[in-house]
Amino acid sequence: MPIVAPSILAADFGNLARDVEMINKSEAEWFHLDVMDGVFVPNISYGMPVIKAIDDLTDKILDVHLMIVQPERYIKDFKEVGADVLTVHYEACTHLHRTIQAIKDEGMKAGVALNPHTPVHVLEDVIRDIDLLLIMSVNPGFGGQKFIQHTYEKLTQASLLIEQKNADTLIEIDGGVSPGNAAQLVQLGADVLVAGNAVFAAQNPLEVISGLKNS
Repeated sequence: MPIVAPSILAADFGNLARDVEMINKSEAEWFHLDVMDGVFVPNISYGMPVIKAIDDLTDKILDVHLMIVQPERYIKDFKEVGADVLTVHYEACTHLHRTIQAIKDEGMKAGVALNPHTPVHVLEDVIRDIDLLLIMSVNPGFGGQKFIQHTYEKLTQASLLIEQKNADTLIEIDGGVSPGNAAQLVQLGADVLVAGNAVFAAQNPLEVISGLKNS
């Protein structure tokens, strides 16, 4: 069964503790936390204080997705506020292998994200070094976007690469994930499903999370 990681970007920030407690009571294993700097992506979200506040309210895995330039500057900082998985973008890292190793040296799982236009094969040389491959199924920067259909083909390619390289890498899908496409994503090899509006805009978020979990 897939890991479900509700995206806090879609939560009600006026009632953040309430929404965190809802996730705590759900079948979701991870919190997905999108950090945006207004430079790498055209939006600004939240940073260390919010992540630390969530860490104080949960024992679940904090899956931190950095959509920022020069992410290597903040690796230690995100470890200190509770990140368990730290994902950087391939497009933002000049020295990707060094950044991956720095994340692991801090005791975190290392992830690499690919924008919709970036092909999977660019990770051939590091796929065995990373714990998580995040495939963006929307253009990064905003929640509530429409799922990009090419993601299915990209997911198939990622699964094949991991098999060919005998890697233990998990595949995460982020953007437009819903009960309508979750089963197909899992069938094609997705291990982690990030869901924002599909969860937090639902009348019964716990039911939606359960449905995703049992895709």
